Amino acid sequence: MAERRAFAQKISRTVAAEVRKQISGQYSGSPQLLKNLNIVGNISHHTTVPLTEAVDPVDLEDYLITHPLAVDSGPLRDLIEFPPDDIEVVYSPRDCRTLVSAVPEESEMDPHVRDCIRSYTEDWAIVIRKYHKLGTGFNPNTLDKQKERQKGLPKQVFESDEAPDGNSYQDDQDDLKRRSMSIDDTPRGSWACSIFDLKNSLPDALLPNLLDRTPNEEIDRQNDDQRKSNRHKELFALHPSPDEEEPIERLSVPDIPKEHFGQRLLVKCLSLKFEIEIEPIFASLALYDVKEKKKISENFYFDLNSEQMKGLLRPHVPPAAITTLARSAIFSITYPSQDVFLVIKLEKVLQQGDIGECAEPYMIFKEADATKNKEKLEKLKSQADQFCQRLGKYRMPFAWTAIHLMNIVSSAGSLERDSTEVEISTGERKGSWSERRNSSIVGRRSLERTTSGDDACNLTSFRPATLTVTNFFKQEGDRLSDEDLYKFLADMRRPSSVLRRLRPITAQLKIDISPAPENPHYCLTPELLQVKLYPDSRVRPTREILEFPARDVYVPNTTYRNLLYIYPQSLNFANRQGSARNITVKVQFMYGEDPSNAMPVS
Repeated sequence: MAERRAFAQKISRTVAAEVRKQISGQYSGSPQLLKNLNIVGNISHHTTVPLTEAVDPVDLEDYLITHPLAVDSGPLRDLIEFPPDDIEVVYSPRDCRTLVSAVPEESEMDPHVRDCIRSYTEDWAIVIRKYHKLGTGFNPNTLDKQKERQKGLPKQVFESDEAPDGNSYQDDQDDLKRRSMSIDDTPRGSWACSIFDLKNSLPDALLPNLLDRTPNEEIDRQNDDQRKSNRHKELFALHPSPDEEEPIERLSVPDIPKEHFGQRLLVKCLSLKFEIEIEPIFASLALYDVKEKKKISENFYFDLNSEQMKGLLRPHVPPAAITTLARSAIFSITYPSQDVFLVIKLEKVLQQGDIGECAEPYMIFKEADATKNKEKLEKLKSQADQFCQRLGKYRMPFAWTAIHLMNIVSSAGSLERDSTEVEISTGERKGSWSERRNSSIVGRRSLERTTSGDDACNLTSFRPATLTVTNFFKQEGDRLSDEDLYKFLADMRRPSSVLRRLRPITAQLKIDISPAPENPHYCLTPELLQVKLYPDSRVRPTREILEFPARDVYVPNTTYRNLLYIYPQSLNFANRQGSARNITVKVQFMYGEDPSNAMPVS
C-alpha cells in the first residue's frame, strides 16, 4: 500500500451527517447553549428567550409612543412616519336642487346659529389619501367591484352540470351493442387488443407542426400569447377574499352626502264624482304601514271640485295660490313591503248633525232618480249653501277607502301593455253606479289579493296603472283614530266580516300610479320650493310628499328643513255636562306667557 502524501494526511474524513449531528447536539436546548446565551445576554443586557417559545410581534404604535423619534433617525425614517404628500383636501361645490335655497338669511342671527346654518351651504371638503391603497385596511375586492368584474364573463358549463339526454344515451347504448362482439372472436382474446376495436376506433387529430424544429424561445412566446388570449385582466381578483381569523378594520372611502330618497311613486288625481253633487268635497292621500302601525307620509290634499262648487266657499277661502292647486304627488318609500296602503280620506264642510246623517243622502239618492227627487236635491243644495256661508272654513270627516299598493304594482307589472286600467271595488264596468253598489264585496276581495315575498316590492319598474275607485266607506263617528284604521286595513288583507258591516258610499275616483321620473318638471319640495327645471311658474305643480320612515334611516341631514306637523288625535267630551258644539283648536308658537308673545309662524 502506497504511503499517503503530506497534504492528504491533514484532510478530515468526517462525513457531513456526523457534523450535523454534532452541531444539533450542542445547540438543541443543551445546558451549554443556555450558558452561552446567558453570557451573551449579560453582555448585551437583553432578556433570555428560549428558542421554543413564540415571540409576540412588536406593537408599533406603543413603541413609537414610548420611544420618541430622534431628529435624525436615518434613512428608514419615512417608513415609520406619514408621507408629507399623503393627504390632499379638495373642495367640491355643493349642489342645490331648488331654484332658491331653503336656508334663511343670516341677518339678525346668533353666531352659533349662523355657523350651524352655514353647514348646509358651504362646499364639501373632500380628504383624498394618496397612499390609502397601500395600507392593510384597504380591501379592493368589494362586493360591487366583484359584480362589476363578473360582467361579460362566459358561463362555465361542465359535464356534471349537463343533464343527460335520454335519446343520446339510448343511441350510445345501441351503438355499443352493435360494435360489441364476443371476446373469443378476437385472435388474442383481449378486449384492449381487439382488432375489431382497433378497426372501428376513430383516429386522433393530427398535431400540426409537431415535428418542426422550433426554437425554445418561440415556443415560450407562443405559449405566453395563448395564455393571455381571452384572459380576464383581474383573474385572481374574481375569487372572494378568505375569511380572516382576526378581522381588520376596513376604512372605506365614503361617498359625498346627498339628500335621501326612497323608491319614488307618482300619483296623479284625475277626477272625483258622486251620484249627487250638492256641496264641495275635499280629498287627501297618505301612506300607512299596517305591520309597523305607522303613518309613513304626510297628507297630500287635493281639490277636484267644479268651479260651481268652489264658488260656494269664495267668501271664506282667499284666492288660491298656485302651490295649493297640485293634483299630483310624489311619494317616497324607503322600506316598501306588502303592508303599505294608500289611504284616501274625504272631508266636507262642517255642518250640524252626526256624520251618519250627513252621509245619508249620498247613500240614498241615485243619479238615475235625479229628476224624480229634484225638490229634495234642491233642498239639500240650499242647506249645503247655508253651511258653506256660515262654516266654510271648517271641515268634518266624511268617508274613506284604501288601496293595497303592492297589489296594484304587481298586477300592473305582470301585464304587457304600456298602460293598465284597474277598477277597485267593482265587479262590472257596465251599468250605472247604483247597480255596482252591491258589488262592494267583490271589490273588497280584489283588495285581499297579495303577492308573496319582498322581491315583488319594487316601485321602480312596474307599468303605469289607471285606477278607478268606485266604493268608499262611510266614516264612523266613534272610529276616527289611526288605531281603528289599522284594524280595517288589516281586515282588507284577509277574509273578514268587519268591513261588510260598514256602509258603502258610491263614488268614482280616478287616479294614475306610476314610477316617478328621475327629474320631474314643475315639482315642489315639501317646503313648497321650486325644484330646478321649472320653466313656467303658472303651470300646475307636482308636490313632493315628505316621508316618515317606518324605521330609522342612517343618513346625514344635508338639507335645511323647517317643518312641524301637528295631527290632533282625539277630543273626548263624554264626561262633560251639557252639549259641545263647533269645537275649534288653535295652535300658536309662543316665546313668552303674555298673549302678545305669539310668534308669526305660518
